[in-house]
Amino acid sequence: MAKAYLAFDLGAESGRAMLSWIDGQRVELEEVHRFANTPQRLPSGYHWNLLELWANLVEGLKRGAAVARQRGLELVSLGVDTWGVDFALVGRSGQLLHLPHAYRDERCHAAKDKAFATVGAEAIYEATGIQFLPFNTLYQLIAQHDAEPASVDAAARLLHIPDLLHYFFSGEQVVEATIASTSQMVDPRTGKWDTKLLGKLGLPTHMLGRIVPAGTRIGTVRQDLLDEAGLESLDVIVPGSHDTASAVAAVPVTGGDDWAYLSSGTWSLMGVELDQPLITDETRELDFTNERGVADRIRFLKNIAGLWLVQQVQRDHASRGEDYDYPTLTAMAGEAEPFRTLVDPDHGPFAAPGQMCAKIDAYAQQTGQPKPESAGQYVRCCLESLALRYRQTLDGIEQLTGKRIGRLHVVGGGGKNELLDQMTADALGRPVLVGPYEATAMGNALTQALGAGDVASLAELRELVAASVAPKRFEPADAAAWEQAMERFAGLATA
Repeated sequence: MAKAYLAFDLGAESGRAMLSWIDGQRVELEEVHRFANTPQRLPSGYHWNLLELWANLVEGLKRGAAVARQRGLELVSLGVDTWGVDFALVGRSGQLLHLPHAYRDERCHAAKDKAFATVGAEAIYEATGIQFLPFNTLYQLIAQHDAEPASVDAAARLLHIPDLLHYFFSGEQVVEATIASTSQMVDPRTGKWDTKLLGKLGLPTHMLGRIVPAGTRIGTVRQDLLDEAGLESLDVIVPGSHDTASAVAAVPVTGGDDWAYLSSGTWSLMGVELDQPLITDETRELDFTNERGVADRIRFLKNIAGLWLVQQVQRDHASRGEDYDYPTLTAMAGEAEPFRTLVDPDHGPFAAPGQMCAKIDAYAQQTGQPKPESAGQYVRCCLESLALRYRQTLDGIEQLTGKRIGRLHVVGGGGKNELLDQMTADALGRPVLVGPYEATAMGNALTQALGAGDVASLAELRELVAASVAPKRFEPADAAAWEQAMERFAGLATA
């Protein structure tokens, strides 16, 4: 009987339960449950709807168990991956002490400024090697401590969202290494909490628990959940619990190190794998991050706004009765005038939800460019700007690492946007290979298999992925036009 693994993959807009098994030399995936993930505004801020998420995970467990039985598979483990940085505080009795905030909550900006004023940006980066994003766990914890110090002081554990969901499944409270590494509270050289830094910031450290590597079996699913799903036993094996860690694990490479990855979705995360952290004045100035990966690799990368921009443009138009789906918007963008309006995708106001078209209009006016006049023009503006940011980021990677990148592997659902894929190849001037789209779920499941001893190594894991998918290749074209656009894009920062 083939073994199966249940991968829960939660993103900022939706979540899925994916059943996976190895059939010979191929990895098979089947979606057994999909659900929306919609944060809610409350008087206390912008929060994840945690109980609804948990109810959908329980439903996913039941459906996954049923499908495994139908297919004659032995379901052996489950694991959860999510976005990074967000966390919950759990008391000594095991109860939640607060409803987790969503990372786009506005309270984090003042906390980041406070941290810089207290110990300095240089010291924080030297200690953690993490890109400065206002919603990093470090700043969220400062904001929570300022707003409700009793909740932090009373906490027995700080658990990131996938750690919390693993706790709900198993009753075990541990922190997985890849998700901990997003916090800006971990020393990337040792993989341990940097309690010295937190002490300088006046933060307690008693609630920081044991960090375990991806692929660790932390326990078994609680009996009441097993009964509900009709199972006798089921292990909880933590995957790369940061979704990007699982996605990068599933990049289908079988040799050479001249490649970079782009995990493409609501966020774009672009980088390379390193053996050791790279922490210098240059990496700080160019805003690169050092996060932990599967098999203890370092994910040296930059976070980029990603298809969030297009998602928000779509919502803007839907609110006005122009309810276009994403394929229609992409087709409209393909017919729009090239390079009419360019933006910095990481411009601060773009990060907050709502009114994206008005924000793009304001940016265009501030930089002396024409405002987009149609949905297609708005989306083309976003896609071209993302492709140019990818080029800028790849230039930075080559400068900092000293190695030439020969190809870019795009993984994740954002790779389905073939217009952006071609723009990326054109902007980079090198081949782009796209797939698998389900890299995160595939990497999650195969890291469980790695932890169970059913896959021998990260290299074997990637060989399985490579045997299971045939990446679509995009060759660069129109180099002169993109070089001109790149010069203009680089000038926007000065403007």
